[in-house]
Amino acid sequence: MNKSFLSIVFFITISFLVSAQPNITLEDIWASGKFSPEYVYGLRSMNDGEHYTTLESDRGGQVINKYSYKTGELVAPILQSIVLLPEGEEKPLRIGNYNFSKDEKQVLIGTDLESVYRHSTKGQYYLYNLETKKLEKLTEGEKQRLAVFSPDGKRVAYVQENNLFVKSLETGETVQITNDGELNKIINGGTDWVYEEEFGFDQAFFWSPDGLKIAFYKFDESAVKQFTMAMYGNLYPNQYEFKYPKAGEANAKVEIKIFDLKTQKVIDAQLPEAEYIPRIKWANANNLAVLTMNRHQNDLKLNLIDAATGSGKVILNENSNTYIDVDDDWHFFKDGSGFIWTSDESGYKHIYKYDMQGKSKTQITSGNWQVDEFFGVDEKTGLLYFSATKESSVERNVYSINLKGKGLTSLTPQKGWNTANFSNGFKYFINYYSTANKPYVITLNDGKGKVIRTLKTNENLNETLKAFNLSPVEFSKVDISKDVSLNAWMIKPSDFDPNKKYPLLMYVYGGPGSQTVKNSWGGKNFFWFQMLAQQGYIVVSVDNRGTGAKGRDFQKVTYKQLGKYETEDQIAASKFFSKFPYIDASRIGIWGWSYGGYMSSLCLFKGADIFKSAIAVAPVTNWRYYDSIYTERYMQTPQENADGYDDNSPINHVDSLKGNYLLVHGSADDNVHYQNSMEMITALVNANKQFDFMVYPNKNHGIYGGNTRYHLYKKMTDFLINNL
Repeated sequence: MNKSFLSIVFFITISFLVSAQPNITLEDIWASGKFSPEYVYGLRSMNDGEHYTTLESDRGGQVINKYSYKTGELVAPILQSIVLLPEGEEKPLRIGNYNFSKDEKQVLIGTDLESVYRHSTKGQYYLYNLETKKLEKLTEGEKQRLAVFSPDGKRVAYVQENNLFVKSLETGETVQITNDGELNKIINGGTDWVYEEEFGFDQAFFWSPDGLKIAFYKFDESAVKQFTMAMYGNLYPNQYEFKYPKAGEANAKVEIKIFDLKTQKVIDAQLPEAEYIPRIKWANANNLAVLTMNRHQNDLKLNLIDAATGSGKVILNENSNTYIDVDDDWHFFKDGSGFIWTSDESGYKHIYKYDMQGKSKTQITSGNWQVDEFFGVDEKTGLLYFSATKESSVERNVYSINLKGKGLTSLTPQKGWNTANFSNGFKYFINYYSTANKPYVITLNDGKGKVIRTLKTNENLNETLKAFNLSPVEFSKVDISKDVSLNAWMIKPSDFDPNKKYPLLMYVYGGPGSQTVKNSWGGKNFFWFQMLAQQGYIVVSVDNRGTGAKGRDFQKVTYKQLGKYETEDQIAASKFFSKFPYIDASRIGIWGWSYGGYMSSLCLFKGADIFKSAIAVAPVTNWRYYDSIYTERYMQTPQENADGYDDNSPINHVDSLKGNYLLVHGSADDNVHYQNSMEMITALVNANKQFDFMVYPNKNHGIYGGNTRYHLYKKMTDFLINNL
């Protein structure tokens, strides 16, 4: 038979099979749940390190189940919500959160939760005794926050109406530790908005290891200016008011106090002058470790406070000519021999061990790669556990190493993205593994990395994906200069023809320490990008200078001039791609959310001759409108660095707009305020520039709920089809 005829038949057959596969729709992504992966949520290791608990649905109710790490089998249901029926109530409680006492015989249950700020909540708390089956309300009155057992399980501390309380479970007596709490003025035991958002915690009180003292934060917000948002839905909109320190404005005054349960006295921690106290942690029962920072966040001190007197001393002082990132990667050894610390002083973030005077120092990890997350230390074996970029900046693996910096071992050798959740005692860990083209495979591994069993394979999702016309994510480098090489990925149409010309959509975030170019599962955005590829677009993402995983100098080059190098890199990358023979250089667009919306706006304005269209969702449009801690970390204050703020704020470059611009914001965004888009609109109108705008009433920075996400992505898809 003629070979040419066979080739034609083969080509037609393959083309038919490809065309017969269904294309992805917005309904598939945002309405059906068709592409939702199986996952292991809410896993909590129990004290013995051999079992864990999860909160699961159960016949219309909920159940806290106990599982064996080793076998994966259900050992027993610990608590079913059906038994949580308060006296006089008709319906059982719904479990919003829970934690156990040390002996795991009592459970503290949070229910009827509502938001305080973007991440924190308050609710009603109940105590349930697993032995006596007794259910007891923690306290009456207003909802509580952050209720936790003492280490010995004999007391519960909690925050109510901005005051800190402790209740004895033996006598029922409640002690009110503070009395000056007041909304939008004084917070005891909880954080203010900006600490929660930028330092990443909301519980601001901590039991000593022996349960005899409580260290807590006191925030005085009196001098912080108040921000107001209108909440729609009533005849007259409600006004939501909260304290929000913008760049260069007054922050809350913060103090650390220690309450002694025996003496019933509050002791003030004596600290050096500082603007911020980003972390506190008990080093032992008698000493509290406190991190303090200056306003520029480039002078970090580790203070050791005597819990009996409040006196303190600085045992470590780290300085930077840019800024210092704060994390939770520190650990004090129980034997008092010293502590673990991480720093990028070598050019890459690595792990160090210090003695308790902060003098003797051992560098445990080293190399031109960086530690991503420190999981902890097994003090019995002397092994540390962490994830790192050792194999690739776009991948993560889990490692162990001994305290002398020897025996570095990869526990997850597979290429891709690995995230570990260790059991108490480090005997096991749950590993969450994925790649950009493969959803999660979740396994139980022993402490040496051996896979004991597989928890989730996502076989059903993989089968579903086979029915769709998907394209692989391809990784590459974008060399924009002799010294600068950027990570990138690309998704091409599945019927890609190198002889055709395709429009290009760039996806950007680009903020300090972030990463969009990762060999990990991309979730629903991945499917939206696949949908766009099926409609004839090429989609790419590039991690510009300033992003993470490539060392200190790559990340911190943007200091005091956010937006400058990032925009230059994205514009250079767009020009790089525009030279590809299959890219239509006249149809290049860019989109992003939050910092990415800031970047897409700035790129469209500064790169007016290269970008045809841009979508900006919830963007910062002028750094003067954003919060103090985040903005000043990278920019110092507007008073000190006015040009840095003005030169790269999109609002100041609207005159250059030539292309198509879609601006989107939620009216109740407490993070990047709706004010940013209102001021951008004012500037665009004053410059007589046409644009598209969509507002989502009462939606916060995430813009979700009900049909909202579907509506948003439909809006963005239609905009791209009509304008790119």
